[in-house]
Amino acid sequence: MAAQFGRRLCKGAATTAVAAVAVAALSASQAPGVNDHGRQPTADATPSPDASASDGSATGNSPYYTDLPPLNSPSPSPSTGPAPTPSGTPEAGIPATVLDAYKKAEAALRDSKPGCNLPWQLLAAIGRVESGQARGGRVTADGTTISPILGPQLDGNGFALIRDTDNGAYDGNSSYDQAVGPMQFIPSTWAWAGRDGNGDGKKDPNNVYDAALAAGHYLCRNNWDLSDQNDLDRAILSYNNSREYLNLVMRWLEYYRKGTHEVPDGTGTLPGNRSDDGAGASPSPSTPSTPGTQAGGGSKPRPSPRPDKPGGGGTQPTKPTTPPSTPPTTPPNSPSTPPSTPPTPTDTVHHLEDAGTAKLTAMAGDAFTKRISTRAETKAGKAVAKVRIRFTILGDTDTTFAGGESVATVATNSSGVAVAPALQAGEKTGDVTVRATVVGRTVAGLDYTATVTERAADKLARTGDAPLTCVPGGEFANRVQVKATYQGAVADGVAATATLIKSADDPTANDKGPYFKDADGKAVRTLTGLKTDAKGLLTLPRLYADDTSGTFLLRVNTEGGATLTVELTVAAAETSSPSPSASPSA
Repeated sequence: MAAQFGRRLCKGAATTAVAAVAVAALSASQAPGVNDHGRQPTADATPSPDASASDGSATGNSPYYTDLPPLNSPSPSPSTGPAPTPSGTPEAGIPATVLDAYKKAEAALRDSKPGCNLPWQLLAAIGRVESGQARGGRVTADGTTISPILGPQLDGNGFALIRDTDNGAYDGNSSYDQAVGPMQFIPSTWAWAGRDGNGDGKKDPNNVYDAALAAGHYLCRNNWDLSDQNDLDRAILSYNNSREYLNLVMRWLEYYRKGTHEVPDGTGTLPGNRSDDGAGASPSPSTPSTPGTQAGGGSKPRPSPRPDKPGGGGTQPTKPTTPPSTPPTTPPNSPSTPPSTPPTPTDTVHHLEDAGTAKLTAMAGDAFTKRISTRAETKAGKAVAKVRIRFTILGDTDTTFAGGESVATVATNSSGVAVAPALQAGEKTGDVTVRATVVGRTVAGLDYTATVTERAADKLARTGDAPLTCVPGGEFANRVQVKATYQGAVADGVAATATLIKSADDPTANDKGPYFKDADGKAVRTLTGLKTDAKGLLTLPRLYADDTSGTFLLRVNTEGGATLTVELTVAAAETSSPSPSASPSA
């Protein structure tokens, strides 16, 4: 249906709106990003100062399917019976396992990143454009594609130039990278964005559960809220940096939002037009891919397809050539072999240097105020621009980059410097190692140390001024509550200790006077493991008095050195003088 709609547009549109759609479809056929050199800073991090915010791409700007959704409503018609047959437009049908993967990814992101507001229909829209829903749902029961889905090799010949980054582990190509799987991740992106969506302990880009969850996390980084159109646009453009791609995904998103239905695996509709050549129809979903036959079951011979993204699997077709009437002559002194591919900026990087990173220290739960800066240089020490630097947080820590990721990739600016996103300290204290490496080239990494300290307070104050008094053997009517601050701001989650001390000069615990009670009701005069709440408040348990009268001291200490001493009074209740007796009557 979508292919027929596209052909109608080529013949002429009846309305201005339809004509505009045709222009968008034709623009989309011009292989966006052919001059790019791979993913750039918006892929998963705040860009360096000179980097453009529109350079990013999860897919290496590989080609994609350009079929438009049909104009009629996708809503399925009502049906009855114990096993209803899906109805409605065929394009609205999503293979059962693929649809389940999208919905499970949405549920997982709803728990882990609720502020992202990821709709599963967005994953479905991208999955449709990237791979035709995993080639119409040709997946096994666990969600793994029956055969690999590979984009063309990104060798700079009509596509981006991205040299091999995974030694062929994901794409089987040890020379250049290729987009992989139903969501078409390039290997260098999958290396940090990959997720285990089906719980089998592996992160496989060819598994639709893993790929859908990875795509969800990828779209939800940078604290993007996908219910906001601006953030939604940024997220989609970071997946494939093309305005035509954005418009196409948005059309499928709105189409799926109006209604979808589940179809059996392997029976989904397959797209027929791609952004690199306008063709590339996939085989009929009812039968396996068979070289030499056209889509739809025809027998007309056709050349083997390119290793297309995403229907590939073949080799690039060779065009028939006619031998020249006379042999070509070679100019004098010209090389007998064609020149090799010119080096990319990445090829010229010899080492990484620190670019003036200040000491990295933050309290648990706070954002680091300083950021890591790394400069890429040639052997001669010359700065290299437009090189991707990957920053990876190592070890067992809950410190992350802003947005919750442990890996960020940033392109170097015109000064050869890549500035990592701000670090967000977790609750685990101690030193954290962040390693900077060059994507696509093996050079020594550069390690940075970031230190996470305990949450601290520099000031404590009582929240009330009511006297703290009690009679011997009684119970204090008022509880002690204090507020902790650090440099004037609320100090939440700060560890504290409360001790009933012997004197202002002797901070050891007293053995008489007021006391707290433990869980068994026994007297205790030191409390540890206390923490201020989200408002910086600490409310101590109720205090009791033994039969000793006098003035006593309660001292509260917090991490960071803040101290408060509170005075407690235990005294017998005052007795009033008896009223004078009335004089006897005369």
